[in-house]
Amino acid sequence: MTSQLFAVSFDAGQPLRVARFWAGVLGWEMSDDARDGVALVPSDDTGFRLRFVASQEPKIEQNRMHFDLTSASAQAQQGTVDAALGHGGRHIDVGQLPEEGHVVLADPEGNEFCVLEPGNSFLGALACDGSQEVGYFWSKALGWPLVWDQDEETAIRSPHGGPKITWGGPPVAPKAGRIRVRFELAVPAGEDLPGEVARLLGLGATRIDPAPTGDGDAPVRLADPDGNEFSVRASR
Repeated sequence: MTSQLFAVSFDAGQPLRVARFWAGVLGWEMSDDARDGVALVPSDDTGFRLRFVASQEPKIEQNRMHFDLTSASAQAQQGTVDAALGHGGRHIDVGQLPEEGHVVLADPEGNEFCVLEPGNSFLGALACDGSQEVGYFWSKALGWPLVWDQDEETAIRSPHGGPKITWGGPPVAPKAGRIRVRFELAVPAGEDLPGEVARLLGLGATRIDPAPTGDGDAPVRLADPDGNEFSVRASR
C-alpha cells in the first residue's frame, strides 16, 4: 500500500486571489473543495491538484518548493511571463545571474516560481530544496521511481507520467517557520489509515499530530526527514 499525492497545498491570506492567478497561468479549472479552501484541477497529465488554504501566518522565508514551468519556444516563455504579470505576478531577485535564461517570478502572495527557457526540459518540475535522504523517502512513500540520483540531487516521477519532483541536495536552508507549500497525501479507498501512517513513520517520517483517532475525515500531520510538514488522510 502506498499513499497517493492528492494535492500540493499553499497557505494563502487570500486563497481565491492566488487560485485565480494560478488558474490563469496554468489554464487549470477551479473547483469547489469540500476540504475547505480553493482547488485547481489539472487539465494535463499532472496527477495532483493545487489547493489554496486560508492562513493568516505571514510568509517569512523563501518557499522550499517552487514550480519550474517549461517553454516550447522563446515566444511561449514570454507568453507565460506576460500572463503571470497580467494576473498579478511580479519579477523577483533570488540571486539568479543575468546570463541565466530562466525568469524568476512570484505570485500575488510572494510564492516563487520560474519560467524556463526552451530546451531546459529536465527541470520542468516541482523543484524542492532538500537532501538526498528526503528524495529517497518520497520515492518510497509514493511508490514513484527515482529518475535522477547524482551528486546528492534526486528526482522522482509518477509511473503514470506528469511532472517530476526534484530535490537539489545540500545545503538545505534551515526551517524558520511553518512550511507554507506542502504535500497532501490520500490513502486509497478501503485501505487502513493508521497502517499507512505506521508505514510512513517506518520510512523516516515523524509525527506532528497525535495518533489517528479513527475519524477517516481527519488528516494526520507528519513531517518528512527534512522537517517538511505534510498530511495524510483517507480517500473520500
